[in-house]
Amino acid sequence: MCLRINLKLENMRKVTYAQAINEAIYQTIEQDNRVFVIGQGCTSPWYVGSTCQGLIEKFGQERVIDTPVSENAITGVAVGAALAKMRPIVVHPRIDFMLYATDPIINEAANWHYMFGGKLSVPIVIWGIINRGGEQAAQHSQALQAIFTHIPGLKVVMPSNPYDAKGLLVSAIKDDNPVLYIDDRWLYKIKGNVPEKIYSVPIGKGKRIRKGKDITIVASSYMVWEAVGAVKGLIKGGIDAELIDLRSLKPLDTELLFASVKKTGRLVVVDGGWKTCGVAAEVSALVCENIFKYLKAPIRRITLPDIPAPASSALESIYYPKAKDICKAVKKILKK
Repeated sequence: MCLRINLKLENMRKVTYAQAINEAIYQTIEQDNRVFVIGQGCTSPWYVGSTCQGLIEKFGQERVIDTPVSENAITGVAVGAALAKMRPIVVHPRIDFMLYATDPIINEAANWHYMFGGKLSVPIVIWGIINRGGEQAAQHSQALQAIFTHIPGLKVVMPSNPYDAKGLLVSAIKDDNPVLYIDDRWLYKIKGNVPEKIYSVPIGKGKRIRKGKDITIVASSYMVWEAVGAVKGLIKGGIDAELIDLRSLKPLDTELLFASVKKTGRLVVVDGGWKTCGVAAEVSALVCENIFKYLKAPIRRITLPDIPAPASSALESIYYPKAKDICKAVKKILKK
């Protein structure tokens, strides 16, 4: 099974997730002189893979600003630039250390539009990269999307494939409000069909990857691929699962979510973050609050356990959820 994009394949070719990000940045900088990239290591493959390859050579140091290590200062500068009508993309090569920038993100960027009565906008993209595995341990492996999804005034997107990686980043850059663009290094080598020309994917719209009638599986980011693997196994066992890629955590596509659960009556929510007060908890709560009567069984959540990431590869193999865990949860609900 592959992630299906319902578009004609004209002017498309297969590129990696990382290349799709690179194209989005390249084309928006070329199109709009207000767009620039700023962040630590934004010219280093060690920090950001190939996502920023060739940008500084093409656009120079005024449009691609590689900074010292100072997450708070970098983000504060970018927020100020956004207030002055620029459209910055702030690179945080490890989302763990983006926590140093929570003041300009949460106290400033998220609030200024409201505090100025809608007369001032903060068109900033805050690009946080999740790093996992490789025995990187607790301070280098965290998935913090739930923290930022909690904050009024912020939009949060998490693309799972190259097509959405490019289209959602373009939408985020063009948006007049602050957008958290969160990706996962585990996705960078995945290939998919992507148009050569610039295009956008709407923020706030999920995508149905597969139709099914027995159960709904909802996932985002790299967990979509684990869900794809699970669906393949479930089909072999005679279970007809519907799979939805959220794409956008805030705003969330409740219309798509509710329609699917109304049809199947069962739900498994898969998220790459922790369980307590996480994205999976929010999705579950929305379904229970709004369409509880359609549920035929309790909702199941597949997430990280509520413990820090281990530094052992043996423990990592248990810590990170996999397709088999999703299959197990589905079969438990269906009692198969």
